Amino acid sequence: MAQLTETPTRTRSSVFVRLAERSYRLRWWALLAWLTVMIGVTVGGQAVGSDYYNDFTLPGTESQEAIDTLRADAPADADATVQVVLQHPDGLAAAPTRERVAGMLAELTDVPSVRDVASPYASEATVSPDGTIGYATVTLDGESPDVPSDHVRTLIDTAQAHAGDDLRVELGGDPVRAAEEGDGPPGEMVGLLAALLILVLLFGSLLAASLPIIIAVVAVVSTLGLIVLASHLATIADFTPPLMMLVGLGVGIDYALLIFARYRGELIAGAERDEAARHALDTAGRTVFFAACTTVIALFGLVALGLGALQGVAVAVALTVLMTMVASLTLLPALLAIVGRRVERAVRRRTRRRARREARGAGPDGGVWRRWVSLVQRSPWLATLLTVGALLALAAPALGMRLGFADAGTDDPSTTSRQSYDLLAEGFGPGFNGPLAVVVDGDREAVGAALGALDAAPGVADAFPAGPPPDGAGVTTVIAVPEHAPQDEETAELVTLLREDVLPPVADETGATYLVGGTTAAAIDFADAVAERLLVFVIVVLGLSALLLMMVFRSVLIPLKAAVLNLLSVGASLGVLTLVFQNGVMAGALGIQPGPVEAFLPVMIFAIVFGLSMDYEMFLLSRMHEEWQHHHDASRAIREGLANTGRIVAAAAAIMVVVFGAFMLSPDRMIVQFGLGLAVAILVDAAIVRFTTLPAIMQLLGRRAWWLPRALDRALPRVALERERADTTSAAG
Repeated sequence: MAQLTETPTRTRSSVFVRLAERSYRLRWWALLAWLTVMIGVTVGGQAVGSDYYNDFTLPGTESQEAIDTLRADAPADADATVQVVLQHPDGLAAAPTRERVAGMLAELTDVPSVRDVASPYASEATVSPDGTIGYATVTLDGESPDVPSDHVRTLIDTAQAHAGDDLRVELGGDPVRAAEEGDGPPGEMVGLLAALLILVLLFGSLLAASLPIIIAVVAVVSTLGLIVLASHLATIADFTPPLMMLVGLGVGIDYALLIFARYRGELIAGAERDEAARHALDTAGRTVFFAACTTVIALFGLVALGLGALQGVAVAVALTVLMTMVASLTLLPALLAIVGRRVERAVRRRTRRRARREARGAGPDGGVWRRWVSLVQRSPWLATLLTVGALLALAAPALGMRLGFADAGTDDPSTTSRQSYDLLAEGFGPGFNGPLAVVVDGDREAVGAALGALDAAPGVADAFPAGPPPDGAGVTTVIAVPEHAPQDEETAELVTLLREDVLPPVADETGATYLVGGTTAAAIDFADAVAERLLVFVIVVLGLSALLLMMVFRSVLIPLKAAVLNLLSVGASLGVLTLVFQNGVMAGALGIQPGPVEAFLPVMIFAIVFGLSMDYEMFLLSRMHEEWQHHHDASRAIREGLANTGRIVAAAAAIMVVVFGAFMLSPDRMIVQFGLGLAVAILVDAAIVRFTTLPAIMQLLGRRAWWLPRALDRALPRVALERERADTTSAAG
């Protein structure tokens, strides 16, 4: 008689298992490799130094065409300038004051990088009507990013050494603002200490708590060294390092935490240390890998925007995410092999204590999360409507968001750049701090026609040539001073009015070319370029991310749900930023000045938050999917999935919030915006979306959540988040 024999279940050796085995077995080599990379790139970066450059060029815009024209035909007019603003209550015309000012100007000519100094007494236009405020213009040798900051600081010190006896001397201009950027409290250290405290409370062991932080620090330091070296080969903005540290520390700790938490879970379930490491990488490691891929997809979506200032930042932050992912998948197993015995002892002790508490009636682990999910599942429509309504309310202020760039008017009132800004506004009007540079390519008559049209234009307070008009055809810059401050909406409307209504008829009449440029116009063009390309960017990121989720979870509805929920998290973050930084809500408590939201902030926030939100989405859904695969009970899958992961996701989100929130200690307004925006987004995403909205919607979807049309199922490649085992088969013998 034939016998039925059962082929034993075999675990397929996935790439994650092989990676875990090699890292675990070659632990010291893996550790040595990472230390070599970290030390090598750090030493190399310190040896050659950085070569960061802020590329805000916008090909195709009128402001960029204006600066390109000046560079080609009047290169001296494209050089950076510094305003030395003077005030004396008795007037600047008094002989003793004139002598002091003349002595100061003579000294300024000897400062490195100074090409020319124009006296405030050379023209009536450079002294206020009441004679108490005036300014000298210092022209530097090159554009602002090319002038060494130590030369600018020497210029500031030399000028302010002549202040006193009622004579105020303040300096303004982009080079001064860049040189004044100081160092605030070490936000990354504050964030790391807070993260360590959360991890100690979570794991009950300092050693266990230190492992995710070690992974994050090694990955971030290594990436920072690579970025310093890469700055000599590619255009990377000088604000890239703090952004990549902000994201890298949060992501690095999170990735390592998710894998380490699964490792502890396997130990508690009775697995040996090496087996626990393999299982952790073959489950949580997969989740980390695909979550990192989603984040990188979102960041590389920024490259599609075609904005030079963002492309280098996007690549650098994407590299940081990849490095943290690789460190979590290679260095963490090696460290677990080295210190695993001590970690295991701590886990066993805590397991025994938990067992004694449960014996006394404390309830099983995850009981709080089960009760919470059960409550949500009883009223899923109510939970969905309440949370979505709250998110929409938080996001509503973003509809009125004004994009722009911070100028000296948003600097700390104690800085000399802000003091000079206020003095110029007091003496010459608020629009004087953001003049429009109208580049005229034509003859003397064309310049005169432009002056006449600008003087008659509503919203222009004054118009005058920056230099003598040419005798024949040539390039001349005409300065148009708006009536309103640079960041006011009326100034943006004036730029549009000049370009579309005022100057085109003059160009038709004279045959000359008129281009409205300058810092204020460039900021408006940049904001418009971001707004115009935002929809394409969002569609690209959503489409690619949805495709990845569809392959992973074999579902149509889950990717759609994830996209909508992530958009709500981002919208809530941008709404809070609008309230705080634009509308001034709680601005005083944070020590910031109200103004526009940085023009590139929404797309950066979207890319980073979208990717980070997917981390929690994948981690939660992967455990739900495991339960669904085993039992095909939708309600149980939701409940058990969240019960097994809620504590870890809450800790991971708390770490992200404190790491991002710590960067609000920075003196840089842009970094504060990033810190607050990311912290709010993660807080909202974890506290509201993942723990309430997600289980409520999954409950409403039920079995349909895991539905995928057969045609799509056959067409899409299979990407598994769980360990795959060969099916048990029966054979006739």
